[in-house]
Amino acid sequence: MNDELLIDGGHGLFSKDDMNYAVFTSDYDRIRYYTLLIIQRSKPKHDERLLLEQQVSELIKNAIKHGNGCDPAKEVRVWYRFDDNRARLIVEDQGPGFRDIEKWNVFNRKRRSYLDREDFVGLMSYVAWRTPRSDRYDGGNAMFAALEYWNEGVVFSEGRNAVAVGKTFPPGFMDAGDDE
Repeated sequence: MNDELLIDGGHGLFSKDDMNYAVFTSDYDRIRYYTLLIIQRSKPKHDERLLLEQQVSELIKNAIKHGNGCDPAKEVRVWYRFDDNRARLIVEDQGPGFRDIEKWNVFNRKRRSYLDREDFVGLMSYVAWRTPRSDRYDGGNAMFAALEYWNEGVVFSEGRNAVAVGKTFPPGFMDAGDDE
């Protein structure tokens, strides 16, 4: 498991070789539709498919909401590949980038230390990540979950407006099938 969001545009997860590609407008009401267009190419077992769908949806939602500010004139670009034992995704928006990654990592380290010590009283101060730009529904939960789910890492580009993620599944975990 990875404990931090990384910044490394040269990371192997940013390789776009043999990946499918899609471009979406920043239409918040279409996030579920965009997610299903991408996920239809995956072959995981049912319970894992739901988790994968949720993770893809959150990355697209973050790009539309936080990156592009729900501006329909801005696009979200997605590269993706699903094969028998691996899922990879790159999501890029046209926004200013996630400028507070370092602060988020510090917050998450403190949050994890309270969790590891089972200090649930102290943890109450680290339940939700908020910035001055956050709305009442923001809380950083998507990034907390992403670090748990994407076992190959959650890596941002130097511009911080693209994120690459990957997950390796045990052999035979995904149903056999063509990913094209």
